[in-house]
Amino acid sequence: MLSRPILAAALALGLAVDPAAQRVLPYPVTPPPQFERAIANGTRTLTGSPGPAAWANRADYSLDARLDADTQTLSAEGIITYTNESPDALEVLVLKLRQNVHAPGVPRNRPVAVTGGLTLERFAVDGQPYEDVSVAETPGSYRGSAGEGTYVIQGTVMTVGLTEPLRPGDTVSLDLAWRFVVPPATGSFRQGTDGEVFYLGYWYPTVAVYDDVYGWHVDPYLGMGEHYLEFGDFEVSLDAPADMLVYGTGDLTNADEVYTEETRARLADALASGDIVHVVTEAERGSALTPSTDGRRVWRFEAQDVRDMALSASAAYVWDATRALVDRDEDGEATDAVLINSFYRPGTASWERSAEFASFAIEHLSETLWPYPWPHMTAVEGLISGGMEYPMMTLIGGDRTDPSLFSVTYHEIAHMWFPMMVGSNEKAFTWMDEGLTSYNTNQGIAAFWDGSSPDREKIDAWARLRQSHYLLAGSGYAIPAMRHNDRYPIGGGTRQVDPVGGAARGVASYSTPAVALHALRGIYGDEAFLDAYLEYGRRWQGGHPYPYDLFNTFEDRLGEDLDWFWTPTFFTTWTVDHAVGAVMPSEGQPTSVQILDLGRAPMPALVRATYADGTSADARVEVAEWLGGATEAVLQFPAGDLVRVEINPDGYIVDADPSNNLWTAPKADE
Repeated sequence: MLSRPILAAALALGLAVDPAAQRVLPYPVTPPPQFERAIANGTRTLTGSPGPAAWANRADYSLDARLDADTQTLSAEGIITYTNESPDALEVLVLKLRQNVHAPGVPRNRPVAVTGGLTLERFAVDGQPYEDVSVAETPGSYRGSAGEGTYVIQGTVMTVGLTEPLRPGDTVSLDLAWRFVVPPATGSFRQGTDGEVFYLGYWYPTVAVYDDVYGWHVDPYLGMGEHYLEFGDFEVSLDAPADMLVYGTGDLTNADEVYTEETRARLADALASGDIVHVVTEAERGSALTPSTDGRRVWRFEAQDVRDMALSASAAYVWDATRALVDRDEDGEATDAVLINSFYRPGTASWERSAEFASFAIEHLSETLWPYPWPHMTAVEGLISGGMEYPMMTLIGGDRTDPSLFSVTYHEIAHMWFPMMVGSNEKAFTWMDEGLTSYNTNQGIAAFWDGSSPDREKIDAWARLRQSHYLLAGSGYAIPAMRHNDRYPIGGGTRQVDPVGGAARGVASYSTPAVALHALRGIYGDEAFLDAYLEYGRRWQGGHPYPYDLFNTFEDRLGEDLDWFWTPTFFTTWTVDHAVGAVMPSEGQPTSVQILDLGRAPMPALVRATYADGTSADARVEVAEWLGGATEAVLQFPAGDLVRVEINPDGYIVDADPSNNLWTAPKADE
């Protein structure tokens, strides 16, 4: 993307080859004008780093909530302090009312329980009450627009017209009170209640992101696409029934008030020993907390520099705890303890290993990426079929096999890096967090399920992910990864309407980017790939990267233009299809091996030749050969008794037709 010498040379060469051999070449990656303006303004760079004029706005939250388990209602109030770090004077503010996805009449792209949505009971700016001019029959429709001192609610988006512009460097205080019915788990996703467990994910209004590329991001929450959030500090209290165990994002600041001395001692033991400690057993439920005189208990949490805040509350849970050790000062010694919590209901047998799995994930990710910065990581069982991530918290549904629970646990914990630290736009560019997280998850599966013991059976995670990619590759139903999450087919229709059952989103956002990163690792080697991958993370922790920042960082660190890779992988559904053609041995001379490129996506062909004595030789057809317009190439291997030629022997490249990747020498009697 930075410069295109390879592509330019390929185009020049393409004019000189036989027209029959010409091929369609990937077009250059061209960022939108808004991104180009950000580079010109100095907030981003062509090398992928934040620019010298980079900035990000901030939203800090002080929230107090009360959970009524009988009516399944959450009532809350709080102050949001919003700081304008941009160079622009903001005449409006935009808030997201994610709870309104459950309101009647609101547009959405997945089925939900209609519970009424959010009722906003108070809204003031710097102490001045603002008027609701929505004039709406339902939260999903409105008439009018936000003028000075007013606000409009349209579904999940609230627009506030300020009486005075919020100038660069200034802050504004938003005073809110609201309530909503916690949706039932059967008609919800990512949060809700089943009567025993209350998981509060999207429970408070958030300020939308105003960034240097597009300004305000006003996309509504429709249910499928997730979120784009500012970083900030949180001070949160939850008043809950006294028998409920509550945990949330951040430090529990009043542990002495809510836990008995025995509970605190067990937690200390978990942190000190690294053993899995049963903090609350099935028989001890209800006895781990201090006595309450009024049947209620207040829990207080504080978190710094996070992009969201979740809470879990239930009287039904047992509680296991252990620790993970990370090396926060990166001096080579992992001595910083992270509390690992697992809350689950009895009868979910695989969850007895949940704390073990979570501890491994934190330690492995901290070693292979960068150290986990927060005080705890908590896995909560229930409500949903898959998993959902929030800072320091994961919600994971159902009893599972051990490998399944490990995979989902590792995946959700890997989200603590992407997007919880590297704050990309999950809604517009889902692959930037799901794809990178899927790559990291596969690395974790390979490290844990290595066959080293009976309870760590051997699992080939990359083979499984390649199968997911093959599901749509070349089918005509694949959709490029660079698509807004809310604009994929949502599934659930008949096969005539939706032949692949909504799989296009999952393959494009999870499988394709993960196997693409794996391919880059195979092409450039571990050291060079990891240098680029980690540099992207280091540059954009606490920031809001776009895909072009990732592309530019890789090109900066690898020293090559990679448009030939980015365009087919993320902007098209082109596939790779290499094949072994003719193998032409010559007595006492090098063996010529013909490699065919039958696909549309140019990709280096990694080839291994194996000899009768067991030795082997590796060679490759560089991508420049294909970019020059060729569709076949010839490799020379040392003289010898060649018995096998294999393309992609280590499985780094996803080939649309692996059946033509292998040649074996005919037997003597054939």
